[in-house]
Amino acid sequence: MVGVEASEERVQQVRDQLGLNDPIPVQYARFAARAILLDFGDSFWQKTSSLRLVIDRLPATFRLAAAAFLLAAPIGILLGAAAALRPQTYLDRLINILSLGGVSMVDFWMALMLIIVFAVQLRELGWFKTSGYGGFSYMALPTLTLCLSPLGRISQITRSAMLDEMNRPHITVARAKGLAEGRIVFVHALKNAAIPVVTISGDMLSSMLNGAILVETVFAWPGIGYLTLQALQRRDLPLVEATVFVVACMVIVVNLLVDLSYVYLNPRIRFQ
Repeated sequence: MVGVEASEERVQQVRDQLGLNDPIPVQYARFAARAILLDFGDSFWQKTSSLRLVIDRLPATFRLAAAAFLLAAPIGILLGAAAALRPQTYLDRLINILSLGGVSMVDFWMALMLIIVFAVQLRELGWFKTSGYGGFSYMALPTLTLCLSPLGRISQITRSAMLDEMNRPHITVARAKGLAEGRIVFVHALKNAAIPVVTISGDMLSSMLNGAILVETVFAWPGIGYLTLQALQRRDLPLVEATVFVVACMVIVVNLLVDLSYVYLNPRIRFQ
């Protein structure tokens, strides 16, 4: 805060102002009392409320996470269901290879490859922006990068759950009744197989909402992840505390919504 060349007198003055010379239990009690009131102090870097800085970055993170999730979840479920309906075929093997590639893909490497292609090789076309915040041209590359891993994971879980469900007796009975295959797959099988799919989808959404630090940093997307990295680089502890608190709250909310969805997906589950 005071710089490496500050005098010892100045250092001690700042330590007194911050209360760092007080006993550790006193410092912790003061921090806990302020945290209950959602007061994490002012950012050393921006000289304003840390929590306000994080809240101001939330819309950017929500926007990117929502776009990536809405792209990854439907495609992943459709690919997983298609693979389960044609097991041990070329389609199944192709989808398995693609899903494994998505899960194995390193975010920052994929981001750099997209930047090289669209910012260097195809820069004359000007289709997509490789940094900054804005509309579709700014969102396309970070959204694509962020959705690959969740898409692959959701596809894998959907395939596994659907394979198990399609071999159950009630599917055989439904076919014996002459129900259309589409109704059997999407009404009877997919809904019953949805709990593990929803669980992994919620986990993937949580990972997107926690900032996606690497993706946001590479594309200079002004969300929570980019802010967290800047706070860590500057050793801005109040800002780090505020980002961790907000991320934890978002993860709790997502997990709660996933748990609530179980009641709809499986009528046998009841709240006690």
